[in-house]
Amino acid sequence: MNGVGFAKGMWVTLRHFLETYVDDVRYGFRKYAPDLNNFEVRQGVEAQGAFTVQYPDEKLAMPERFRFVPFLVVENYDHEDRPGKDWCTSCGICSKVCPPQCIWIVRSNDPETGRPVPEPEAFFIDIDICMNCGFCAEFCPFDAIKMDHDYELASYDRTTNHIFDKDKLSKEFRYWNTIAPTRAVEEAEARGGWEHKDAQKEARRGGSSRDNKATEAREEKREAVRARKEAAAAPETPAPVAEAPKPAAAAQDDEEEKRKRREAALRRKAARAAKRDEESDS
Repeated sequence: MNGVGFAKGMWVTLRHFLETYVDDVRYGFRKYAPDLNNFEVRQGVEAQGAFTVQYPDEKLAMPERFRFVPFLVVENYDHEDRPGKDWCTSCGICSKVCPPQCIWIVRSNDPETGRPVPEPEAFFIDIDICMNCGFCAEFCPFDAIKMDHDYELASYDRTTNHIFDKDKLSKEFRYWNTIAPTRAVEEAEARGGWEHKDAQKEARRGGSSRDNKATEAREEKREAVRARKEAAAAPETPAPVAEAPKPAAAAQDDEEEKRKRREAALRRKAARAAKRDEESDS
């Protein structure tokens, strides 16, 4: 059995070599015709054998599962309810599973309450460190990060051009549908719809992101927090307390009670004086 695998490999190489010339003979002089799309014919799915791509004038179409630098999926900028909304919730799973640790995420906070908001304030990927493994896209629970097909990223300055920020990484959802239509359909079926999971929840509740009750509640809470802060910052001045006016009937009862107490005191005083007089006479 020694050398069988080597012989099979050499036969595959020889077959491709021969098929290249057979395909040239079959194609004939059509490759010189200016009115035909020679590139599409010669390098299509029907072509056989080896062929040369005159890069960069000619470029092969990338297959859907081709992986290069990741990008962030955002809602289409003409979306009715969520234009340009991030699908990413800054959960940090992609940065945790990244083998070369080339992803940095900063979660945004509410400026009024200081509580975290499920949106990335900053997102960075060093494309020189990225190994294009696709773990970040595979483990993302919201389908918010995908592998791009753009491989022409060479430049002379890696400091400013090779560290992609959130603006460079963000691309519309329709871009993903364009470069990977089959995978986009599969993911939509697994997700239960084309929309993001948050948008699907809002649709099931019967609301939109514009007039959602949760959004209104958050806005009211922010207003309440702002009002409390303003009240705490303002100096406290005690307001004068005014006695409530008494009704006329209550005032007459008070006067009658005072007169009775005064008459009773006078009778007690007269009784004590009479008793002293009697003791002095005896």
